[in-house]
Parts: sequence; structure tokens; C-alpha cells
Amino acid sequence: MIRRDITVLALVLSATTWAANAPDAKTVLADASKALGADGLKSVEFSGSGFDYTLGQNPTPSSPWPKFNDKTYARYINFDNPESRMARIRTQFENPPRGGGQQPIVGEQQQNQVIAPGSPAAATIWDDLMMSVPYGFVRAASAAKDVKVGSKSMGGKKYTTVTFTAANKAPATGYFNADHVLERVETKIDNNVLGDISFVTTYADYKSFGTLKFPAHIVQAQGGFPVLDLTISDVKMNTAPTVAGAAGGRGGAGGGNAPASTPTEKLSDGVYLILGGYAALALDYGDHILIIEGPQSDQRAEEVMATAKQLIPGKPIKYVVNTHAHFDHSGGLRDFVAEGVTIITHEVNKPYYQKIWSNPHTLAPDRLSKSPKKAVFKTVGEQMELTGNGHTVMLYHMQDFLHHNGMLLAYLPKEKILVEADGFNPPARAVTQASATISPYNLSLLANIDRLKLSVDRIIPIHLPADNRKITVAEVMKAVGK
Repeated sequence: MIRRDITVLALVLSATTWAANAPDAKTVLADASKALGADGLKSVEFSGSGFDYTLGQNPTPSSPWPKFNDKTYARYINFDNPESRMARIRTQFENPPRGGGQQPIVGEQQQNQVIAPGSPAAATIWDDLMMSVPYGFVRAASAAKDVKVGSKSMGGKKYTTVTFTAANKAPATGYFNADHVLERVETKIDNNVLGDISFVTTYADYKSFGTLKFPAHIVQAQGGFPVLDLTISDVKMNTAPTVAGAAGGRGGAGGGNAPASTPTEKLSDGVYLILGGYAALALDYGDHILIIEGPQSDQRAEEVMATAKQLIPGKPIKYVVNTHAHFDHSGGLRDFVAEGVTIITHEVNKPYYQKIWSNPHTLAPDRLSKSPKKAVFKTVGEQMELTGNGHTVMLYHMQDFLHHNGMLLAYLPKEKILVEADGFNPPARAVTQASATISPYNLSLLANIDRLKLSVDRIIPIHLPADNRKITVAEVMKAVGK
């Protein structure tokens, strides 16, 4: 008993001594800025190579995000006049043949992004800056009003921690080592499908680039899976940007709440194609409406539902068919659940949706989080027939399709229309000859059409070309050299 009391007393005294001697936040952050050589830092540009992983495009609901090679990667960040530029050249890595998930890259793919000063995205740029480089975290913490300093051990090392509330109202914690250098940042961000997800950045192998210390290895993970792994080879500070980029913000889903301006096409009596974003179909099933695909975002889902009700007035939406679980195709499903709509999807997707939709959405509360409802499902094995009011929709599970193992095709036999996602994503202009590298997804789509003996006059890709031209099996065959 005496020994235990002595041990407890020692721990209390140790904690009290640390608290009494603990540095204040201002001192910790000033020491960090000095150790990094960041005093007077206004902008930084860094370049290197590594890997990126596409969030929400895993080939199975339980697998990591697919991985790509970043042959080159460059980023410019201006701290005084918030701006971010990114440019990278990506090439194929493990996807395919190891598992699909993303459309295969033929040759090299150039990606550019600019978040310009004064743009709508610039209002939240501090979230990006804070997670991208150590100096962003130091500056954001220095400007915060609720900074707390603590101590934590991890991996056998003791760190001084700095925690504050980030711009998105999530707590952000930085881990500073004994040399006052930032090694890790933990926070949370909102994802419209996953809800509040972890966002962790680790900084390692610091090197001197002039007077600036910069991590030669940066790794980021979201939702428990890596999204970026960079090896840095060059860093410049306080220079004009050399990184080019296409003007714009963070991209993301289309949508809005103006159904009157949403373009549509009547495919047959009671069957409508809804344009203005990823394609969706609305069908009049007599006493209810059937929607095929609820993609992109809650905003797009609301636009699709409002447009469907305008086209087919006085009837509730009862079902929405979900082609697969990739985020750009499932991003609006939570809004359908909030509407009370039953989700029709392949059986492998149901447990995944049940799991992720139980996650909290506190950072950016959506309609479902504000008025919770239990999702109702109808699941498809290999096929399902939906009939009513003279309409038939056949749902088929795509076999041997690397893009996603829970992919559905929707076939309207009377109209001879096939609705598909990512089997064939048409380019801006009609295909006239085969590509240098044949897409395995195109081949798989043709193989499934043949296997199911479908007579198809028109293919409606969820990823429609901007001109909404008529896509046929013949164009897909040209794409694969047949």
C-alpha cells in the first residue's frame, strides 16, 4: 500500500512539475519557426516525386485507395496572400492489373490545380496549407485563439503537442520533437460520403534548403489509407511561382437547386435522361418514380430529385439504383436516404454503406445527419428485374470488371438502352480508331454485353460527353480496335 501511494505521488509530482515548467504556446511556436528557418517565410515552392492515391476509388469496398506514380510533383504555396498551385505528371502504377478502381492512365497524365487569391476556395485554403507543409501549421496555430500545449509520447519519443481549432472547426494537433521540429499533424476533415474522417500528415528526413529546413519525405493519409507519399528534391522560398496550373478551385461535384435550368432529354414515354452533371435517369412507374444513379453530391442529388418530380409530377421517388460505391457515384445517396428513398445496389455494397453512413457528420452536417433515417436497401446478386407501368429495367452484375466488384448495369429492353458507369467513358469527340493502349474496362463492357446477349441501340454512360452525343456499341468496339 505504501509503495503504491509513493508511486502515485511521484506521478502527480511529475505531472505538476511538467505543468509548472511547460512552455506557453507562443514560445513553442516561435521556437518551431526559428528551428525551421521559417521566420520571414512568405511563400514556398517544393518539387519531387512519389505516389498519390485516389480517394474513394477502391476496387472493393474494403481495399485501400488505388495507387499512382507521380513522375513529377510540384507545389507552390503563398502564405501572405493565400494561394496554392499544384502540378504533377502521373503514370500508371498498380492499377490495373492489380485491382482497378480508377480509369487506366495511357502514357502520362498531366494534372494541374490553382486555388487563386480571392476565389471561393481561398476562404478555406488554410486547411490545405496547414496539412501540406509544417510552416502552414505553425502559422495557423499562431493565429488561433484557443491554442493548448501538452506532452505526449509516441513510438518511444516524447513530443510537445500544440492543439487548436482549425478553420473547419476540427481540432488540429501538431507534434514537435525535442529539436522543436514538427513531425506529425493530426486533424479531421469532412467527406460527403465518409463524414468526419482522420487526416494525418507525417514529416520526416528534414534537410536544409538554403536557410529553410524542409521535410524530404511527406506522407498524408485520409480515412486510414494513404493519399500522398512524396520525396522532396528541391525547395525555394519567397520566390515567384514557377508552378503552372489551370485556374479554378477544388473542383468537385456539380449540382444546385435550380431544376428549371437542368437540361433533360425524353428517351421514351415516361423515361427521361437528366443532364447537367453525371447522367441520371428518371422513370415513371405509375405510383412512384425510379431513379437510376444518385451521384456526385447531396446538391446534385437534390437537383436530380427536383427535376424528376418536375418531369413526373405528383409522384414520390421510391427507388434509386446505385451503379457502384465509388464516391463520385455514391456521393448523393445520403440525400436520397434522407428523402426516404430505397437504395438498390449490389449486395457487396450494402454492408459498406451501412458502416460508413454510421460515421458522424459534425464538421459539415448534411440533411441525413440533421434528420437521421435508417437506410433501406434492395440488393442485387447477379440480376434483378424492375417492372411497372409498362416499364422494365433489368439490373445485371458486371462480371470480371476490375474497376469495382459491385458494379451494376441497367438495361431497358423496350428502348434497347444500356446505362453503364466507367465501362466506357467517352472522350469529347467520337472515337474513330483504337487507342495505343486498349482499356480493359472497355473490353469488359463488351464482354458483358455479349454474355448477357443484350440488344443495345444506345449506351448512356454516367460520364456523358458534354455534347450528349449518341453513344453506340460500335464506338466502344472502335475504341478497342474491333
